[in-house]
Amino acid sequence: MTTRRSFLKQTGIVTAGAWLMPSLACKSGMPKNDVGIQLYTVRDILPKDQKGVLAQVAKAGYTSVEPFGFSKDNGYFGMSTKDLKKVLDDNGLKAPSGHYDINSYFANGSRQDLDACIRACHDLNSEFLTIPSLPDEAKKDPDTCKQTAETMTKVAELLKKEGLKLAYHNHNTEFTPFGDTYGYEIFLKDSDPALVFFEMDLYWLVRAGKKPDDLFKEFPGRFPMWHVKDMDKAKPDENTEIGNGSINFVDIFEHSKESGMKHFFLEQENNYKPDIIGSIKTSNKYIRETLIPKLPK
Repeated sequence: MTTRRSFLKQTGIVTAGAWLMPSLACKSGMPKNDVGIQLYTVRDILPKDQKGVLAQVAKAGYTSVEPFGFSKDNGYFGMSTKDLKKVLDDNGLKAPSGHYDINSYFANGSRQDLDACIRACHDLNSEFLTIPSLPDEAKKDPDTCKQTAETMTKVAELLKKEGLKLAYHNHNTEFTPFGDTYGYEIFLKDSDPALVFFEMDLYWLVRAGKKPDDLFKEFPGRFPMWHVKDMDKAKPDENTEIGNGSINFVDIFEHSKESGMKHFFLEQENNYKPDIIGSIKTSNKYIRETLIPKLPK
């Protein structure tokens, strides 16, 4: 399976550098008609025709996108952030969040990559700079996780001065147990709740054996963004179109206010039926007809 990080490595986007560690939550209130998509979903066709693919994304019913793959030298697969913003505007799309690799800041305190990512967020008029992943060494034990959480707070303080918010996107490795706790819980408890937010990838959390509702209750308002990604019933290591899998999104959406959710993004990494565009159309239809009505008033 091609992971987001391996894809970025293959395309030369990942920034060099290892992770060497030296108020109140967002309120809910997303527009009822806003359905987002993480552009990693269309990664196999996006770099070849960004304008055409983004037009198809809009026609499939999406109103928000979450970009990935930015580099300070190459923009988004060769397209500058300002050019990307124009394409988004032309198709009625916005980008409230983006996934950005800021590893070099944690490795050596360099602001160069971080500042480039901040400028990209401003160019796209984004609210959140989202960390897509952490290397294993940043979450290998409780002490390291605490240091990582403290560093998240430092980055969030820098972003606040720029009018931005920091979010962290999980996979399943953050739920590896350390006795009676685990990395994700440490990140939540040891980062500043007024500054550090979380983009909950629902698929990875459920696959790790956790219940989103439990975390919403324990850490209300800390999850202003979700990745809505379904799990194939026969092959749980694969995705499927929303509504065709085993995750109970109806129940999860009923708890969106408690989580603080403001934006959500469809994501599907594999197993598209009949094809990528057909797949995102199917998911959009289910989201609008079945899940949007479950959002609290």
